[in-house]
Amino acid sequence: MAKNETNILNRLYFVAGCMFIFGLAVVFKLLSIQFVNGDKYRALAGERSVKRVTIPANRGNVYSVNGNLLATSVPKYDIRIDAMTPSTKTFNKYLKPLSDSLAKFSGKSSNYYQKAIKKARANKNRYYLLARNVGYSDYLRLRSFPLLSLGAFKGGLIVEQNTKREHPMGGIAQRTIGYERVDDKGNVTRPGIDGAFGMKYLRGKNGHRLKQKIGKGQWKPIRDANEIEPQDGYDVYTTIDVNIQDIAHHALLEQLEFYEAEHGSVVVMEVKTGEIRAISNLGRTAKGNYYEKLNYAVGESHEPGSTFKLMAIMAALEDKVIDTSTVVDTQNGSKRFYRRTITDTRGHGKISAARAFELSSNIGLASIVDDHYSKNPMKFIKRLDSWGLNSFLELPIVGEGKPNIPRPGDENWSRNALPSMAYGYNLSLTPLQTLTFYNAVANDGEMVKPRFIREVKELDNEIETFEKEVINQQICSKETIEAAQEMLKNVVVRGTGRKLYTKYFSMAGKTGTARTDYKNYEEWKKDRKYVSSFAGYFPVENPKYSCIVVIHKPSIKKGIYGADVSGPVFKKVAQKIFTDTPIIDIVESLEVKNAKVDKEYHNYYEVARTYLTIMPDVIGLPIMDAVALCENMGLKVKMKGVGAVKSQSIPKGQKVKKNQTIVLEVS
Repeated sequence: MAKNETNILNRLYFVAGCMFIFGLAVVFKLLSIQFVNGDKYRALAGERSVKRVTIPANRGNVYSVNGNLLATSVPKYDIRIDAMTPSTKTFNKYLKPLSDSLAKFSGKSSNYYQKAIKKARANKNRYYLLARNVGYSDYLRLRSFPLLSLGAFKGGLIVEQNTKREHPMGGIAQRTIGYERVDDKGNVTRPGIDGAFGMKYLRGKNGHRLKQKIGKGQWKPIRDANEIEPQDGYDVYTTIDVNIQDIAHHALLEQLEFYEAEHGSVVVMEVKTGEIRAISNLGRTAKGNYYEKLNYAVGESHEPGSTFKLMAIMAALEDKVIDTSTVVDTQNGSKRFYRRTITDTRGHGKISAARAFELSSNIGLASIVDDHYSKNPMKFIKRLDSWGLNSFLELPIVGEGKPNIPRPGDENWSRNALPSMAYGYNLSLTPLQTLTFYNAVANDGEMVKPRFIREVKELDNEIETFEKEVINQQICSKETIEAAQEMLKNVVVRGTGRKLYTKYFSMAGKTGTARTDYKNYEEWKKDRKYVSSFAGYFPVENPKYSCIVVIHKPSIKKGIYGADVSGPVFKKVAQKIFTDTPIIDIVESLEVKNAKVDKEYHNYYEVARTYLTIMPDVIGLPIMDAVALCENMGLKVKMKGVGAVKSQSIPKGQKVKKNQTIVLEVS
């Protein structure tokens, strides 16, 4: 018996000892957690209940040279309610009035909202969604509803803001205006102006705030002393003129639709400054519609065809191997070059070099270049290189196409390379690279870089201004420039572009028609495809604008030649820009003085200066005056239409805050 008692006592001592050791281990672990790893576990607990999230900054606006909005970040709001925040008395008092207001706003019944919000409170839902993705005016309306008007601490109002990039002009120039997008994997796409200047100017600096986990994967915004407000991006003012852009876009679209072409582009450049006034790039969908598919003018490098004949004949003139009166034999429209036949549409016999250019004779230009450069082809190549034709324009817009001027030793060089290059084959340029050269001829030899941006601003403060950039102060002699200008004028007067001639308005330029997708010649003969183009400037006497039009793969049943397909777009753009003004010097200024409007503007301006936080009445004011006043007050302006203001989202007399958005609707 005693032995059994001893065994029991030993077991009890063993169990007690184990429990004592276990207790010591627990105490040790608690002390370790508290004093050794306490900070680590407290931080981990905080991370699981509270997290820091990014508040995206609004991207800056993109404006036209006229001050019209081309791209803007429009604030959108999600409105939620913390159903547990209001006291029972407050909740019961305002539930029905709130439900009535929500019913009028959404079209759902008041009973629906009463049941839904009651259920949210019963389920302790602290993040119930009332409205998603609403605009600023609706946001103001919602936060004035019963219960929500009591704010976050008494009424449970939760507001989350996000931004959406919009293009007020729709699809016009959208590819050039561009965007910046980041996918789920962090890959960034940045086409166009919006992408090119997004990192440095438009993006702004993101802010930060805390969110608290409230269960079921939901996070509620909370405020703390460390919240950092986002800094909005700067505004970028482009060189695009919305009126010229509209003309160019619709002229190109009309021609693409008629000729059932695959795609096309048109660019209008101001001669003296290089500022791009319009750029449109339209591609056809499977359904036959056209939209801004790719930036062909900047990115598509292709064989230019006969528009390159200007560079070829100017090289020969500048090297003084010919003059414009040099006779060249185009024979009967067919001539062999190194076991290869070059043809013209018809024979012209013996004609001057200038006339060969005006009639766009392939044989004429091939003969000139081959006769004078075949023994020293690098002389011709170096002349083209001196004009920068084999170099990038180094545009800020991503995706510029690579020019390609071959030379001896290259894979695509042969004895036929030079005569082919003379009429625009066996080499490639983008439309904008070709236009830059034509613009230099119009500008008396000064080659300027195409420019898309004029300035960057923060409200009225200039951040950076972009001036004219000269690529080459004088590409060639005055004599060569004058000869080229005369030939380009005569192309329209009596050459291949004579269908475009009008005695009421002067234009100069060169037609171009080139085969494309012809490597398999037998297949090409079954399905012939061409690129039609026209490059030039206007008016001839004092060039204001240069322009290039390129249309790919028009229906051969309707037409293929540059004068028929692309030339009419050039003419329409030129005439509509200067309607009823055949001589540019007549138009000294487009500014119209109106004493009544000036007086109204100054009255509004005085109000805006005196009461910088009080919204004035801008209804009836011209849109650009209203925009100037609102921006001077620190407001962000969204416009709808052109003309005079007919409504404003912020009513007269209401107190406003800096960076608040106002929507101006125009009649």
